[in-house]
Amino acid sequence: MSHDLIIRGGTIVDGSGLPRYQADVGIKGGRITAIGKVSGPADEVIDAEGHVVAPGFIDGHTHMDAQVFWDPLGSCSCWHGVTSVVMGNCGFSLAPCAEKDKLLVMRNLERAEDISPKAMEAGITWAWSNFREYLEAVDRLPKGINYAAYVGHSALRTYTMGERAFSDQATPDDLAAMQRELRAALKAGAAGFSTSRSSAHQTPDSRPVASRLATWDEVRALVGVMGKLKAGVFEIAQEDAPTPERLHNFIDRLKALAIESNVPTTFGVVQFRKLPHDWRAFYQCVDDTIAAGGRMLVQGTSRWISTLLSFESTLPFDRTPVWSELRKRPLAEQEAALCNPDHRRALLEAAREYMAQPHRSVGAEARKPDFDSLFVLDKPLPPYRSIAQIARESAKDPLDVIIDLSLEKHLKQFFIQPLVNEDQDVVLAMMRHPRSVVTFSDSGAHVSQIMDSSIQTHLLGYWVRERQALTLEQAIRKMTYDLAAFWGLQGRGLLREGNFADVVIFDPDKVAPQMPTLEHDLPAGARRLKQKSDGIKATIVNGEVLMRNNEHTGALPGKLLRGPVAPSA
Repeated sequence: MSHDLIIRGGTIVDGSGLPRYQADVGIKGGRITAIGKVSGPADEVIDAEGHVVAPGFIDGHTHMDAQVFWDPLGSCSCWHGVTSVVMGNCGFSLAPCAEKDKLLVMRNLERAEDISPKAMEAGITWAWSNFREYLEAVDRLPKGINYAAYVGHSALRTYTMGERAFSDQATPDDLAAMQRELRAALKAGAAGFSTSRSSAHQTPDSRPVASRLATWDEVRALVGVMGKLKAGVFEIAQEDAPTPERLHNFIDRLKALAIESNVPTTFGVVQFRKLPHDWRAFYQCVDDTIAAGGRMLVQGTSRWISTLLSFESTLPFDRTPVWSELRKRPLAEQEAALCNPDHRRALLEAAREYMAQPHRSVGAEARKPDFDSLFVLDKPLPPYRSIAQIARESAKDPLDVIIDLSLEKHLKQFFIQPLVNEDQDVVLAMMRHPRSVVTFSDSGAHVSQIMDSSIQTHLLGYWVRERQALTLEQAIRKMTYDLAAFWGLQGRGLLREGNFADVVIFDPDKVAPQMPTLEHDLPAGARRLKQKSDGIKATIVNGEVLMRNNEHTGALPGKLLRGPVAPSA
């Protein structure tokens, strides 16, 4: 038999969690046709000796709904072995929405997800009103990777209610209209329905995004549509739970909804410094829900969720007038000002005044620094040194340390500020839970604030290779099969004959993120953080080599992944 592609001599880690083994992989027509000793001619052969051959990684938590229109590659995810993503999380999608109302959708996205409205205006050609038309528009796009898409609750509300979505409860007629559009979207192939009840999700004028105005009964009624159709996944950004009573109230409602609707339910879980044990309650919720016959999965990450700070991008002190004026200048002028003793003194005074005042940051916005938890990002993988530690060792003020280290790199030094998940033992415990996957990247959102598209290569480089805390088989299953099975991505996430040929080939001794950079390559010149990786020899999507040594081959083999709907729907 002839093949389009043969991968020879690699170590197969097939996504199932079973032990690795040596074999070739034959691919033809976008599918895996043979695993074992593969003979016969092939249009292309990849020598995978010394490399791991695994299913392409799946990212179930992205916000690439807008980015897909201007970035055919799906960066930065494509540089970290990801071949399929689910977008539209946390209630944020671009549809349903008519072009005349697009500013309502952009209002939801601008601050909550740090997606530039200028980039959206410049990069998106609006060609839809309802969700079915949005899926058709995505289907037509050239794509490097595969995309599935949720219907976002905030978009669904603004589509139905207009401006009232930001202030009112839905009327019975509003709710019926939302249910009709959600039902039509699911029948057209939506991956499910997502919502947010988190206070971190605000509009630019500090109002709640539209989904946060919904009652729990509204959420139940919409999830019930999926239950009746037996289609789709429900994803939720959780409510704030500052007291144990509110936490357990929310968990009880969520568990009851998952059981009564029989809809697969998923959410991200992180550890907050002020609420160090809340994560255990959510994992107990998952265990209890599954024991009662429901389906539930935790979206986790492999490290801190962190803001990246620098003079090139964002600093906490930018909110002060003195710093704001400086930061409008080109980097060279900022560098000169920092070398001027009088100007530097004024900046330090302003920074100290800022730190003495209370401030509230939203989402991934920069926090007032705690120097014991602000680190120098001088290499791709931890451990890192804190600013406080360096200040003690050098007998300097921590603010002087930040400025001096930045000047050494001509203001291109990054500092990493953890927002959640500071206890890495907790991160490991969450990853090890059998109902947890590594997928909480937020790719496509917060692009000038965080860079978590590299959580997959971080997992492989840090937790598998350096810490040896997870086996390769365990780690790959948490990025492949467990996600494909939960989201119903049939034929993906597992290397088996007949399955789609989404494959990543990497060197286990070298795979790791590279250092991030700041670029201005979004539409309208908007800025974003970018991060590639080392050690990935090839990424294959639907049988075609998309990336070779993490350089694009020119192929764009990605597809729209439509969700399944029961035949009786």
